[in-house]
Amino acid sequence: MIKKVLLLFFFLSLNNLKAQIDYSFSGYAVNFPIYSSIPARLANTFNAKENQISDLTRLRFRPAVYLWDGARLNLEYEIAALYFNSPNVLTGITNQKTNTQLVRMNWSPIDENNFRVNHLIDRLYLKQGFSFGNIIIGRQRISWGSGRIWNPTDLFNPNNPANFSKIEKDGADAISANYYIGNFTDLNIVFNPKEKIKESNFAARFRTNIEEYDLSLIAGRFQKRIIAGWDFAGNLFTAGFRGEGIFSFDEENLSDNFAKFIVGLDYQFTPKFYTLLEYHFNGEGKTNKMNYELQKLAAGEILNLNKNYFNLSANYQYTPLLLFSLSNMININDGSGLISLSANYSVTSDFYIYAGSQITFGEDFTEYWFYGNSFYMQFEYYF
Repeated sequence: MIKKVLLLFFFLSLNNLKAQIDYSFSGYAVNFPIYSSIPARLANTFNAKENQISDLTRLRFRPAVYLWDGARLNLEYEIAALYFNSPNVLTGITNQKTNTQLVRMNWSPIDENNFRVNHLIDRLYLKQGFSFGNIIIGRQRISWGSGRIWNPTDLFNPNNPANFSKIEKDGADAISANYYIGNFTDLNIVFNPKEKIKESNFAARFRTNIEEYDLSLIAGRFQKRIIAGWDFAGNLFTAGFRGEGIFSFDEENLSDNFAKFIVGLDYQFTPKFYTLLEYHFNGEGKTNKMNYELQKLAAGEILNLNKNYFNLSANYQYTPLLLFSLSNMININDGSGLISLSANYSVTSDFYIYAGSQITFGEDFTEYWFYGNSFYMQFEYYF
């Protein structure tokens, strides 16, 4: 029933088009040639090849149509093509909808042993602006949180920071209303419907500014759990200082609960040298690696397996066109981690070339051991 109402709304909105339609069109193409090496024990367990070669191309179109006064219809359509000599569930593409999507809007016209083409409508929403705020209906990005690496409060569009081949966060099917209360103060209310209306997600975020800090409070219901959270961002002396977190309770058993939070600092030492530190506590995680929920990780239901994480990143702007980046992400509990190194060169204002690597370390069956080592190129062109 909810699907029919949403689709009917989009069709009826076409009747209100002006005689002269204004529109814009943009997009990008990105290509990832990737070489990966996974541990022999892992390859044997999943009947996969130890040395893996893949090539992922994403082509995304972003048309926007400006309708009547204050109204805009946005679409983001992606075609992804993946060649692989061995499947990798952690960095591949899928034609399944996420747990915040009501309507399945992706399909694979080609799905062979070593080649897959996937079509995806990742954004499709109508935005109506008013003097007091706006309303957005459809598949959209709901941007909550202040963390740079992890975002516990990003309930509707989570993304695994270890997946370097993922460019965009998945859209959520929702109705989002934003009400402007005053300067730098607003209230955002989100309803994320499910097939069974009683299982739907909903949440609200109140945001304001006090002195030099942006502050937010969050409350709602998500995946049959009661959620309360917060985030902040500001300055600690001359460094950037931010944090966010949630408390999550099973709605039928409040004793089944956990907390997640991050706290981070970043500092621009010189015009060329920038650093970032971020700590993440994941109360949902398991401290024993033999209890890791790998199926949930592969399905995108969770983003990390253990409880305590630390990330240290640094960027060095060697020239105005060449940027070097280094990061070290560590699972403090099981001792595994990954080191990422990349170079980004701006060939033109709309064409970029990256060369990168992701080297993992850790004992067998620790978290980042499952990712293996990867070396890749990344070619991005925007139009």
